[in-house]
This record gives sequence, structure tokens and C-alpha cells, in this order.
Amino acid sequence: MTRGPLVIAETVLEQGVFALRAVDPAADAELVHGWMNDPEVAEYWEMAQPVERVAAYLREQVASSHSTPYVGCVDGTPMSYWELYRADLDPLRHHYASRPRDAGVHLLLGPSAYRGRGLGAVLLRAVSDWQLRTDPYAERVVAEPDIRNARSLRAFERAGFRMARQIDLPGKRAAFMVRERTA
Repeated sequence: MTRGPLVIAETVLEQGVFALRAVDPAADAELVHGWMNDPEVAEYWEMAQPVERVAAYLREQVASSHSTPYVGCVDGTPMSYWELYRADLDPLRHHYASRPRDAGVHLLLGPSAYRGRGLGAVLLRAVSDWQLRTDPYAERVVAEPDIRNARSLRAFERAGFRMARQIDLPGKRAAFMVRERTA
């Protein structure tokens, strides 16, 4: 069952209104598969898999007790894939000093036309603002982009995240990024 879109109302872009909608693994597998198999994305996400494997991955994310996958849309047009999660419940917690209710974020900008234009930073700020606003107990949002992904690191920094340190995760060396609640 697909839930309706979750609109981040404060995020009105030049291109239109940005909204998140819940992933439907059956309906979204081809779309996310195309993005994951883009060489620029595949280098960092390492999910260049057949569509069946991507669909299985999306089903795993939907079934997760601590992570929720979304497709980000601008005026209804899909343009990004998101995983919003409880980092303190995720295996990531074994790699840093987690705090209760730490929120986490993963972002993939899908079509290349949306990359390299500063949009990632705008959306990361809006979504992390939303995460902190909707969970009053969360003190921060964390992320762990691949340390080699300079564009992603810049987007996180421009969105208000700071690199706390580098961490070794299964399959990658990551920049552990933190955005603290300010008020």
C-alpha cells in the first residue's frame, strides 16, 4: 500500500515544490534501478545490481523497523532517493558514539540534470530540518557519505553538516557528518 506524499512545505524550489513520497518497491524498482546503475552513482552507492536485486533491497528498506525509504519529487517528477533512519538503531551505531534518537539520512540525486547545481545542499537542509522538527528528541542528524565523493561532502557541508571524523564502514571509508539541532 503506497502512502501519500509527505510534502516538505518550506521547500519551494525554482523548479517547483519538493515532496517525499513513500517508496513502492514494485512500482519504483525500475526507476531506482536506473539511478543505481548510473556510473556516477554506482561508484559510491555500490548498488549497480539487476532490477530484481534493487527491488529486493527496496522491500528490505520498507520492511525495516528503523529506516524509511522515500522518492523525492519536484512537482510530482521523481528526482531523488532517500533513506531516513534512526541511526542509533542502525548498524552504523557500532562505528560512532551514538546518542539516543540520532536521525540519519542517505541521499541519491537520480537524473544527472539534478546534480552539480547546489540542489543537494538545499534538499539536505530541508529534509534534515524536517527530521529535527518532527522528532523533538533528536539532537542531531548524521550521515556517512563516501570520503571520495567530494560533491556529496560539499552538499552536506553547505546544508549545515560538519565532518566530525572519518570512519571505516563495511565497503567504504566514510566522512562521518553531523548536523546538530540549533534551537
